[in-house]
Amino acid sequence: MFGRSGLCCFCFCLCYITYFLFFLAFFIFWSIFLPQEPKFTITNASLTQFNLTDTSINNNTLHYNLTLEITIRNPNKKVGLYYRRILVVANYRKKRFALVRLNSTPFYQGHKNTTIVNANLEGQQLMRFKERDISNFNSETANGVYIIDVKIALRIGIRFGKVKTGYFKIPRKSDCKLKVPLSTSFNGTFWSGFQTTECQSFHMFGDPDAA
Repeated sequence: MFGRSGLCCFCFCLCYITYFLFFLAFFIFWSIFLPQEPKFTITNASLTQFNLTDTSINNNTLHYNLTLEITIRNPNKKVGLYYRRILVVANYRKKRFALVRLNSTPFYQGHKNTTIVNANLEGQQLMRFKERDISNFNSETANGVYIIDVKIALRIGIRFGKVKTGYFKIPRKSDCKLKVPLSTSFNGTFWSGFQTTECQSFHMFGDPDAA
């Protein structure tokens, strides 16, 4: 029978060995598969409506119609990705005005594969702007270009060879800081002049604070 000190020592050794094996397995996995983050890029954006019905303080209804073309790239040679859920959240002046789920059913993205999805955000939202927010909105309206912050959230599964993990939520969202011109109609076709914008990494495999 173990005494109290012997039991504590045994538990410590067991925990140490467990952590060591875990990190060893992770190191082996990393060495074999060298996983890389999926890359999200906003390749096109069309903003056909973005206006306030009331510019008084704390009583602002934003009417919007924003369409995004999102390119998803899996750069890995040996790692496949299962997308269980993709959420797109649109913010203006640090206030959310729209949320949409892109995939109604999960889909698999193979090695070195590129997938294009579209997000359609249309409707109206009470924003409760302050005086400074309204001033910036009016300035951007005069310039015809709006700064919109799009965040992408994932629930994902990973496939290594024949081994597949369960689905898990990535705690860190990808941030896409967009400058979206108000689209203009030309012969019945809307043209925006939007410039392709890369989104920040999700940091699934790496340290977000690393240089």
